[in-house]
Amino acid sequence: MKKMKRKNIVKLTCAALLSAIAAVLQFVEISIPIIPSFVKLDFSDLPAILGSFALGPGYGVTIELIKNLLHLPFTQSAGVGEICNFILGAVFVLTAGLIYKYKKTRTGAILASLAGALLMSLVSLPVNYYFVYPAYVKILNMPLDVILGMYNEILPGTNSLIKALSIFNLPFTFFKGVVNAALCFLIYKPLSSFLKGQINKV
Repeated sequence: MKKMKRKNIVKLTCAALLSAIAAVLQFVEISIPIIPSFVKLDFSDLPAILGSFALGPGYGVTIELIKNLLHLPFTQSAGVGEICNFILGAVFVLTAGLIYKYKKTRTGAILASLAGALLMSLVSLPVNYYFVYPAYVKILNMPLDVILGMYNEILPGTNSLIKALSIFNLPFTFFKGVVNAALCFLIYKPLSSFLKGQINKV
């Protein structure tokens, strides 16, 4: 019983460290020319997907929650961006983590990551359409026609929100998930060995 408690403490410590790294990475944002500038690429899901694979899907979701809570004092979206980031990130790491939990192979990890990225991108449509963009209009006083104008500058004829989200945001969200998963594959093996070594020491 005591050994189990110590292992849980080590896992929580590792999750806390990954959450802190994720919170820092959330400030490192990259603009992509083929999408409006207010939609940016970041790598803050990387520590969460690492935690989901190494510690379990529940820890991955917890890391997503903590990183966004840590980011709230610095929000520029009245918390809307953080809520969206948590929902989509949680879908990504929970899906990937659950699949990997029952198929712990390289192929399983790839399929898990792709499934997580795909589901995250699909969920982004209703989340953005029914919550995020209406909130931007009402809370941040960003007129919808101005938002659509940013999309229309990139692709003329983008005259509806659902069209903009389907053409731009959905594939971008999938791409973001794939990029974070690819980075995960590069560093997962040594990090996983380290984390498991720390857990098995207790």
